[in-house]
Amino acid sequence: MSNLVFIYFVMKNIESTTQSITNLPVKFSGRITIFLPEAKSYLILVSLMLGMSLVFNSCQSSQENTTADVEKADSSSLISNATNDSLSCHSNIPDRFAVQQTNSKATIETVSEVSEEMATTGMVLIPAGTFQMGADNQESRKDEFPKHKVSVEGFWMDTHEVTNAQFAAFVKATGYVSTAERKPDWEEIKKQLPPGTPKPSDDVLVASSLVFSAPVQQVALNDYSQWWKWVAGADWKHPEGPNSSIKGKENHPVVHVSWDDAVAYAKWAGKRLPTEAEWEWAARGGLQNEVYPWGNEHIEKGKIKANTWQGRFPDQNTLKDQFYGAAPVKSFAPNGYGLFDMAGNVWEWCSDFYRHDYYQTTNKPEGVKNPKGPASSYDPEEPTVPKRVQRGGSFLCHDSYCSSYRVSARMKSSPDTGLSHTGFRCVKDKS
Repeated sequence: MSNLVFIYFVMKNIESTTQSITNLPVKFSGRITIFLPEAKSYLILVSLMLGMSLVFNSCQSSQENTTADVEKADSSSLISNATNDSLSCHSNIPDRFAVQQTNSKATIETVSEVSEEMATTGMVLIPAGTFQMGADNQESRKDEFPKHKVSVEGFWMDTHEVTNAQFAAFVKATGYVSTAERKPDWEEIKKQLPPGTPKPSDDVLVASSLVFSAPVQQVALNDYSQWWKWVAGADWKHPEGPNSSIKGKENHPVVHVSWDDAVAYAKWAGKRLPTEAEWEWAARGGLQNEVYPWGNEHIEKGKIKANTWQGRFPDQNTLKDQFYGAAPVKSFAPNGYGLFDMAGNVWEWCSDFYRHDYYQTTNKPEGVKNPKGPASSYDPEEPTVPKRVQRGGSFLCHDSYCSSYRVSARMKSSPDTGLSHTGFRCVKDKS
């Protein structure tokens, strides 16, 4: 099933509802902060079930940060002004718990590679090269430092994100069932909950995922519950819920896909996910030390460059780019390598484990060649939750909240988390 987070309150002798819970912050399991009335903390149960398709805890970039002139900003000044890591898009996402498996459907372990007839159709050859990987301006977060020398070999890359039509072909050929379509397994879930935690009702243990739902008025940007709603039956085929479909959206990027789903598709297609270094090198499109795939011109200046949020996030979108949600692939101009949507539209999974300090280990005078990422994951925000890297930003990114359409921006999420604004593209080794 899709990543499910169930927060179940049983409160005694109080009249307040979940809507009125405020004031005292209480953190459970180091993963999610819930606010309780100081004198009314009769919380009996908080169950965090099945690593969510949680899209954001807080995706804020400090509103005080301004775009710096890259040539004038030195590394020390950028680091001192970098956005706090706790304000990243995928902070505090609970680890995903087990889901029920079915022998009649394909999973990541059973998917077989497709024939070579798919080859490199729809891909472009990215040349080998050396570049400075990492932070380029003062909107950068601390995990984007230090900027360091990296060399990569040439490789093939999909010109755009994997589409609904492409993913549908994979599912038809293999019978694969995505993470978001699987039911959570209570026997596995309760192993990670306090002893004696009662089993929730069966109508809670259903396949579901988070769907963006804009509030009707301006809200605080540190409370993602104001714009994300759990919807039973939301998955890649039903991105807005069970009554929605992808009919007519065959050329839109597939969403609600976990890292596991992306790896399974890539294996079937005879490809793989890009490393984080490959992704950034490709996103730069032949440019050196510039902020965006198109250069240094701010995203709000000049012509529309990508599918992002315009207006006031999350309640007002001016639709300046003509799209409220994900846009069809190839809707905006490609970068210098002929790649579309390397900024905005949907987040893209990379193969690497995420570590907040990884760049510190690869910052060598001679540089590093073809880095594959760290051997294991570590996020100080959630030290027990292994995570994978995501890149590129999405249609929800905005300077006031998440300026992650920058080429150096890094995000992270547990590999079994599917997001309503996350997809992927594949690469293939140059042979």
